[in-house]
Amino acid sequence: MPDTASANTASDDTLLDARGWTCPLPVLRARKLLKAMPIGENLQILATDPGSVRDFEAFCRQTGNTLLESREDTDGVYHYRIKKVV
Repeated sequence: MPDTASANTASDDTLLDARGWTCPLPVLRARKLLKAMPIGENLQILATDPGSVRDFEAFCRQTGNTLLESREDTDGVYHYRIKKVV
Protein backbone atom coordinates (compact mmCIF):
# COMPACT_ATOMS: atom_id res chain seq x y z
CA MET A 1 0.00 0.00 0.00
CA PRO A 2 1.23 3.53 -0.64
CA ASP A 3 2.53 5.75 2.13
CA THR A 4 -0.16 7.78 3.80
CA ALA A 5 -0.09 11.54 3.75
CA SER A 6 -1.78 11.56 7.13
CA ALA A 7 -3.09 8.79 9.33
CA ASN A 8 -5.34 11.31 11.07
CA THR A 9 -8.67 12.12 9.52
CA ALA A 10 -10.52 15.37 9.91
CA SER A 11 -13.87 15.24 11.62
CA ASP A 12 -15.42 17.17 8.72
CA ASP A 13 -14.55 14.48 6.14
CA THR A 14 -17.51 12.80 4.49
CA LEU A 15 -17.58 9.15 5.56
CA LEU A 16 -18.56 6.20 3.38
CA ASP A 17 -18.90 3.01 5.41
CA ALA A 18 -18.56 0.28 2.78
CA ARG A 19 -17.70 -2.54 5.17
CA GLY A 20 -19.27 -5.79 4.02
CA TRP A 21 -19.72 -4.58 0.43
CA THR A 22 -17.94 -6.31 -2.43
CA CYS A 23 -16.40 -4.61 -5.42
CA PRO A 24 -17.43 -2.66 -7.38
CA LEU A 25 -19.94 -1.19 -4.89
CA PRO A 26 -17.42 0.74 -2.72
CA VAL A 27 -15.95 2.52 -5.76
CA LEU A 28 -19.34 3.18 -7.35
CA ARG A 29 -20.68 4.74 -4.15
CA ALA A 30 -17.47 6.75 -3.67
CA ARG A 31 -17.75 8.09 -7.22
CA LYS A 32 -21.35 9.17 -6.57
CA LEU A 33 -20.45 10.92 -3.31
CA LEU A 34 -17.41 12.66 -4.80
CA LYS A 35 -19.48 14.05 -7.67
CA ALA A 36 -21.74 15.79 -5.14
CA MET A 37 -18.86 17.14 -3.02
CA PRO A 38 -17.12 20.49 -3.55
CA ILE A 39 -13.53 20.51 -4.80
CA GLY A 40 -11.07 20.41 -1.90
CA GLU A 41 -13.26 18.23 0.33
CA ASN A 42 -12.14 14.80 1.54
CA LEU A 43 -13.97 11.48 1.44
CA GLN A 44 -13.05 8.85 4.02
CA ILE A 45 -13.93 5.27 3.12
CA LEU A 46 -14.01 2.15 5.29
CA ALA A 47 -14.05 -1.16 3.39
CA THR A 48 -13.47 -4.85 4.02
CA ASP A 49 -13.02 -6.12 0.45
CA PRO A 50 -9.29 -6.74 -0.23
CA GLY A 51 -9.91 -5.88 -3.90
CA SER A 52 -10.72 -2.32 -2.86
CA VAL A 53 -6.99 -1.55 -2.51
CA ARG A 54 -6.37 -1.99 -6.21
CA ASP A 55 -9.75 -0.48 -7.12
CA PHE A 56 -9.28 2.80 -5.23
CA GLU A 57 -5.72 3.24 -6.51
CA ALA A 58 -6.97 2.83 -10.09
CA PHE A 59 -10.03 5.00 -9.43
CA CYS A 60 -7.88 7.91 -8.25
CA ARG A 61 -5.45 7.55 -11.16
CA GLN A 62 -8.34 7.56 -13.64
CA THR A 63 -10.31 10.43 -12.09
CA GLY A 64 -7.41 12.69 -11.09
CA ASN A 65 -8.47 12.81 -7.44
CA THR A 66 -5.78 12.35 -4.77
CA LEU A 67 -5.50 9.22 -2.64
CA LEU A 68 -4.30 10.75 0.64
CA GLU A 69 -4.46 7.58 2.70
CA SER A 70 -4.59 3.85 2.06
CA ARG A 71 -4.02 1.45 4.94
CA GLU A 72 -5.28 -1.77 6.47
CA ASP A 73 -6.00 -2.24 10.15
CA THR A 74 -5.20 -5.49 11.92
CA ASP A 75 -8.92 -6.26 12.00
CA GLY A 76 -9.12 -6.38 8.18
CA VAL A 77 -10.69 -2.96 7.68
CA TYR A 78 -9.21 -0.87 4.87
CA HIS A 79 -9.13 2.90 5.32
CA TYR A 80 -9.00 5.29 2.38
CA ARG A 81 -9.05 9.06 2.25
CA ILE A 82 -9.56 10.77 -1.09
CA LYS A 83 -9.26 14.48 -1.76
CA LYS A 84 -11.53 15.75 -4.51
CA VAL A 85 -9.42 17.85 -6.85
CA VAL A 86 -11.45 17.67 -10.06
